[in-house]
Amino acid sequence: MRNEDGRQRSKKRTDPPPRHWRWVVRIFLMSVVLSGVLSLLSGTLLTSAGYVSAILTLIFFVLLGIVFDVVGVAVTAASPSPFHSMASHRTKGAKESLFLLRNSEKVASFCNDVVGDICGIVSGSTAAVLVVRLQQSLAWENVLISTGVTALISGLTIGGKAIGKKIAMDRCKDVVYAAGRLLRVFHIGSK
Repeated sequence: MRNEDGRQRSKKRTDPPPRHWRWVVRIFLMSVVLSGVLSLLSGTLLTSAGYVSAILTLIFFVLLGIVFDVVGVAVTAASPSPFHSMASHRTKGAKESLFLLRNSEKVASFCNDVVGDICGIVSGSTAAVLVVRLQQSLAWENVLISTGVTALISGLTIGGKAIGKKIAMDRCKDVVYAAGRLLRVFHIGSK
């Protein structure tokens, strides 16, 4: 039996999976590895950390999520035209910037979803450790400590991402170029 385009139905079953599924599997594996690495880093830093170290670890993960969110938004908003010109003049980082723009869907998914979500989860677990330590040092359990810390971290994360999105939209070329220059250091996307 033949379908609309003349191929036999049985051949449809042997077609290779769409490229999108390969990306989904790859992003899943990257998420698992990156989540494990960042959780291990957080756990290691918090094992014997005092309040200052715990707060600095928390701020690091919040800022990391914001920075990656800015890059993810910028690659979806930027135009490749200036980077083509820069690449023709052999400007360092231009090829890598074009690589980011050509793969904007994947870059945005990685930056906003993978790194952003992982940073949110890790900052939440870091906050939990901080709350437990505060409750132990104050010798009383209070839901207000937990609520206050959670609300503060949520506000910092959401407010920071709101400011970052504005910067990413207004200065998308600069953000993409900075990310391209950073990728150049690691020789990513310069093929």
